[in-house]
Amino acid sequence: MTDDPFHSALILTGPTASGKSGLALELAPRLNAEIVSMDSMTLYRGMDVGTAKPSPEDRLKVPHHLIDVRDPWESANVAWWLDQAAEVCRGIEARRKRPLFVGGTPFYLKALLFGLFPSPPASDDLRRQLEAEAEQLGRDQLHARLAAIDPLTAARLHPNDVRRVVRALEVWELTGKPISHWQRQGWWQNDSTSHIAQTQSANDTPRCLAVDIPRPTLYERINRRVEAMFAAGWAEEVQRLRALPKPLSREAAQALGYREISEHLDGRRGLQETIELIQMRTRQFAKRQLTWLRHLPRVQVCDAKLTFTLWAPTMVDGG
Repeated sequence: MTDDPFHSALILTGPTASGKSGLALELAPRLNAEIVSMDSMTLYRGMDVGTAKPSPEDRLKVPHHLIDVRDPWESANVAWWLDQAAEVCRGIEARRKRPLFVGGTPFYLKALLFGLFPSPPASDDLRRQLEAEAEQLGRDQLHARLAAIDPLTAARLHPNDVRRVVRALEVWELTGKPISHWQRQGWWQNDSTSHIAQTQSANDTPRCLAVDIPRPTLYERINRRVEAMFAAGWAEEVQRLRALPKPLSREAAQALGYREISEHLDGRRGLQETIELIQMRTRQFAKRQLTWLRHLPRVQVCDAKLTFTLWAPTMVDGG
């Protein structure tokens, strides 16, 4: 058996609300696969409604992994996730199954495809200075500063993702080169074989498929899903999280919509305005995901039906 834990893994990705989870439930039995979550927020216990976590019923149909494995006050970085994913894949392989990664977290997908890039230096003093600028001048202004020096990174980061915006600016200040440059260098100079891009030749069955649906359909799905989440108790979920003995970790606090609902609970805006704001920001996030996926090597964009055709050679029933 190969030492590469990801040698047989497939990846199903795509923008939020594109139907990845439901499609994965259809594909997994035919691929003889177990599902491994590639979502940085479904890791956390108690964050169920707002992360569109697979239901207990769906998790009984097909085994799911890396869901509900951290408390919401705990941190989980990319390196930790990749180590956990490798261990999960070894267990799946031992059961003579195939890992099927499902999700849309960009940093997890990049690490899975290309490995981790060598990390540029860090400076606590500079980081604190940039975080103070975000507080004083506003997140949008800090994001605009990043866009001027590293448009590739700025395009995939929301202004509210202060932690990663600050890190990108920190790298620029310390090295004189954008973090996107370092990431590209890391991907292609990494000698490790334990990532998917180096184990796939140009003629192989595609290992990573990104689900695409017409933009108006996607946006309508997003709007309906946000409304359904509120009906399912999203605001009440945030209220429970606020009552925990410890605050959310910096990573968990980045979950889309949770901060907006917390502000609503503090009386800063009404319910309908909050719903519409989350719908808008989710649509913006999906647009950034689509743009990024279309430019990422080794990712094939296709519609849901085509996934069955493209992966037919790997299916236990021949497709």
